[in-house]
Amino acid sequence: MCILLLALVLLGSDAAPQADEVLYLPGLGKQAAFKHYSGYLTVGDHKHLHYWFVESQQNPSKDPVVLWLNGGPGCSSVDGLLTEHGPFLIQEDGVSLEYNPYSWNKISNMLYLESPAGVGFSYSDDKNYVTNDTEVSMNNYLALKCFFKLFPEYSSNELFLTGESYGGIYIPTLAERVMEDEELNLQGVAVGNGMSSYELNDNSLVYFAYYHGLLGNQLWANLQTFCCSEGTCDFYNNHNVNCSSHLAEVQTIVYRSGLNIYNLYAPCPGGIGQGVGLDGNLLVVRDLGNSFTRHPWTLLWNQKLRGVSSLYKKVRLEPPCTNSTPATLYLNNPYVRAALHISPSALAWVSCSLEVNLNYGRQYKEVSKQYLKLLGALKYRVLVYNGDVDMACNFMGDEWFVESLHQKVEVQRRPWTYQDLEGLQVGGFVKEFSNIAFLTVKGSGHMVPTDKPAAAYAMFSRFIMRQPY
Repeated sequence: MCILLLALVLLGSDAAPQADEVLYLPGLGKQAAFKHYSGYLTVGDHKHLHYWFVESQQNPSKDPVVLWLNGGPGCSSVDGLLTEHGPFLIQEDGVSLEYNPYSWNKISNMLYLESPAGVGFSYSDDKNYVTNDTEVSMNNYLALKCFFKLFPEYSSNELFLTGESYGGIYIPTLAERVMEDEELNLQGVAVGNGMSSYELNDNSLVYFAYYHGLLGNQLWANLQTFCCSEGTCDFYNNHNVNCSSHLAEVQTIVYRSGLNIYNLYAPCPGGIGQGVGLDGNLLVVRDLGNSFTRHPWTLLWNQKLRGVSSLYKKVRLEPPCTNSTPATLYLNNPYVRAALHISPSALAWVSCSLEVNLNYGRQYKEVSKQYLKLLGALKYRVLVYNGDVDMACNFMGDEWFVESLHQKVEVQRRPWTYQDLEGLQVGGFVKEFSNIAFLTVKGSGHMVPTDKPAAAYAMFSRFIMRQPY
């Protein structure tokens, strides 16, 4: 347990665990001027969640602690560190790292947690990686408690919970637990391109696809005829067989035609590929759709994945139109694993775990209750942000979700701006309610800090420092 580990590592001191400090990180031309740590937080006696903690480059003792969770379910938060907003960005060679000028640790202490067990370098002694939303929220909460026991000097710092994609479920369900713990100084939550409501995401995606020129007038007319009544359309749970058949066409166009679902206007790295392929003796599955989860087409696809993956000893789940090869090469380098104090019990690192994803129990279909509980406390700063050309968790669905919370409007929807090397730019649009804001990032896809790093940093800094967007 964490208390025993604390005694062994700290030997009575009140400072960060020296055994976890990363003293030399391969791939860097010059080692970091700030401290960073990598190790394990043990929860539930047998689950070991890997963390990578990077101190703030500004004022670590005063700056907030920000937890970051990638989604999936089953995807690694270390991928967020190395490809989105961490201080070190992996390069195409899979060997070298470059410093990120827009790293979020310039103004905050960043805690990247690989969760649940089975993701990245996190593992369970019993090798059982079947889990669900409730268990994950509890284990993430216990991991936070363990972290602050290992790093007591940060226990009074402001705490923010942030994440993206399926983090739309992870973060509010975790926040519901954290807000009831007076020992944790929770100040706010931020979710990027999050899965907030399956129903709203499914319904809005069809509109998004049509108005971005993907469906054509005939398919749209058929959808209107068979899926809509009296001006209201149900693309989520419609039992009309004609509606379902046309929704299958939509799903094929969005997910199987070669479009980049994470950024409609970006090319597909590596070109258009199949959903399942071989890389030597490794089975590579390129699928991570959250939408249309109730439709038979998706259920059949998941059954197929289970059957095919069971035939192979090594399986990698890679989200479509992404390139995880550089990070995979880097993190599986034995020198890197040693530098990060990775346990011999940990599996080879992959960006997303197929085993976790296929065996994950999705208990929450929407999280309005958790948001309303946070907002009802009247003291937390909440941000929902979306890249506006993402199709996995599209901006319209999250905007509808925020509107459905019926909070008082404080600032009507307007452009927000930021400064880059070219001068003042429009970052997107923002609408502010009491204690919550909905913000879009213009021209960005699912991974906002990757696509628009300067805009993402401006947004993050204003969120953390409670400045107007």
